Amino acid sequence: MKKAIVLAVLAMTVASCSQTEKGAGIGAVSGAVIGGAITGNVRGAAVGAAIGGVSGAVIGNVSEQPGQCYYRDRNGSRYIDDCPR
Repeated sequence: MKKAIVLAVLAMTVASCSQTEKGAGIGAVSGAVIGGAITGNVRGAAVGAAIGGVSGAVIGNVSEQPGQCYYRDRNGSRYIDDCPR
C-alpha cells in the first residue's frame, strides 16, 4: 500500500505544470521517504516532506530562469544576474 501511495505521488509530480511545482513535489516525496526512513515515524516523514518541498521549490524556481546565475557580493548578499558567456 505504501508503495502505491509513493508511486501515485511521484506520478502527480511529473504531471505538474512548472519546474517549481515539479521540484517541490519531488523534494517533498524524497524528503518524506528519507525522513521516515531515518526516524522511523510519521513525524520525521512530515518534517522531511516540508524541508524537501521547500528546497525542491527553490531549486525548481532557479531552473526556470535560463541564463541567470546566483552570485554573492563581498557582504554576503545574494543577487541574480546574467551568467558569464
